[in-house]
Amino acid sequence: MALPHEDLHDKIAPSILSADFARLGDEVRAVEKAGADMIHFDVMDGHFVPNLSIGIPVMESVRKVTKLPLDAHLMISEPARYIEAFVKAGANSISVHCEVCPDIPAMAKRIHDLGARASIGINPETDADKVLPFAEHLDMILVMSVHPGFGGQEFIPAALDKLRYIRRELDRRGLSIDVEIDGGVKLDNIADVKAAGANVFVSGSGIFGKPDYGKIVGEMRDLIAQTHQP
Repeated sequence: MALPHEDLHDKIAPSILSADFARLGDEVRAVEKAGADMIHFDVMDGHFVPNLSIGIPVMESVRKVTKLPLDAHLMISEPARYIEAFVKAGANSISVHCEVCPDIPAMAKRIHDLGARASIGINPETDADKVLPFAEHLDMILVMSVHPGFGGQEFIPAALDKLRYIRRELDRRGLSIDVEIDGGVKLDNIADVKAAGANVFVSGSGIFGKPDYGKIVGEMRDLIAQTHQP
């Protein structure tokens, strides 16, 4: 029987896209010590999004320095070609975008068969109803609150309405599924996204580059804990 969404654990997921790559291992260890729940790993191919980022060798390196779950966000045009390699490199969950996934149940099954959690991402301009009919196959739905491809963008407020709609529909169907928000999440809006229905909070520049990771993660966690969803 599905748990009510209130029983889903809140999770803070620093996005290493905003970390100092010259000292990436130290950065990952620092956010783990600060109390992060998982590491968000953005993969860009220069095709699905207009930028390139990190790939499998970097994930293998990150896996060696942390025990935290690694959340691989594949912003790429042909995700099916790389899912197995990312799981083997250490990914605990795989997010594939619905815009390049014509068969969501089949994609979720493949990810599950490889031993990872299955997630589907939704770009700001994409309707949530493209994913919700297949929600029972998923462990998580990822809502983009910026246009994917670049770190440091401002949060798109319309994402809050999408979060509310998704959480309401999941609750209506009795589905206990993580809802992840990714893009522009910082201290000044993390309570709003929690209230709207998210329980997994990706933050890049909102954490990395700050003088005290423990302080910022602790403040985020306090704001989340003080905020209740309807």
